[in-house]
Amino acid sequence: MTVEGAISVKAVLLSGSRPIEEIYIDKTKKTKDFSFIIREAEKRGVKTVFLDTDGLSKVVNGRTHGGVAAAVGERKYVSLSELFAVENPFIALLEGIEDPYNFGDALRSFYAAGATGLIVPERNWLDAAATVVKSSAGASEFLPTACCNDLATAVSEAKKYGIKTFCAERKDAQPLYGKDLTCPLIIAIGGELRGLSRKIADNADGNIYIPYGSQFKNALSASGASAVFAFEIMRQRHQKNTN
Repeated sequence: MTVEGAISVKAVLLSGSRPIEEIYIDKTKKTKDFSFIIREAEKRGVKTVFLDTDGLSKVVNGRTHGGVAAAVGERKYVSLSELFAVENPFIALLEGIEDPYNFGDALRSFYAAGATGLIVPERNWLDAAATVVKSSAGASEFLPTACCNDLATAVSEAKKYGIKTFCAERKDAQPLYGKDLTCPLIIAIGGELRGLSRKIADNADGNIYIPYGSQFKNALSASGASAVFAFEIMRQRHQKNTN
C-alpha cells in the first residue's frame, strides 16, 4: 500500500504504526517537510528513493502526493488490555462507519481531543487505509487501536477495569452537557445507516445525545458527532483538572 503526501508520510514515519518499505521523494522539489522526512528516515534506517516527477507518478495511485509518498505494510494493533490499562482512559468505539473519509475525520477529532485509544471491528481497511490516513491528517496512525470481532465482549471486558461505556443514541438518553464524562470511559458511535448494534447498547452503561439548537430531526454525520462528543469530554476533563 502507498500513502501519499507529507502529512501522511510523516505520520507513518514518526508513529511507528506500520513497517515502511521505501519512501519516494520527487528530486526536483525541495521543502522543509522533505528535509525533515529525509532526516527522520535516515535515523530509522528507512530507504529513501529519489525520483523525477514522471518516475514518482508511476509508483503512486493518486495525484495529491505533493512530491512524496511511502510504500508501507499493514497497521500494527494493540490489545484491549493495553487500551484499558492506561490512566483514566478515554476510548472511542466506532462501528458501521463505511465511508473512509468520514471515518478518518472522526479519528482526527478524537485524537485532537486527547482520546487515548480506539476500538474498531475487524474489517479490511487495507484498500482504504491511505484515504483514512490522509483524511485524518495522520491521526489514525498515532491513535492506539484495537481490532475486535465481538465489540459487546470488549464493552463487558472494559467493566472489569472500571471503564463505563456510553452510546451516542437518543433513545432513553441523557443530554451530553448534563453528563459527567470525566470518568474512565468508552464513547460508542455508530454509522448513520445502522447505528450501533444491539449487543453493544445492551452492555453499555447508558445513552447520551447531543442537544440541538433547532428543530432539526436528523442525525449528525458520524464525524460531526465524534467532534462534538470528543471535545465535550476534553472540556470536562480539563475543567476538572484545573479546579
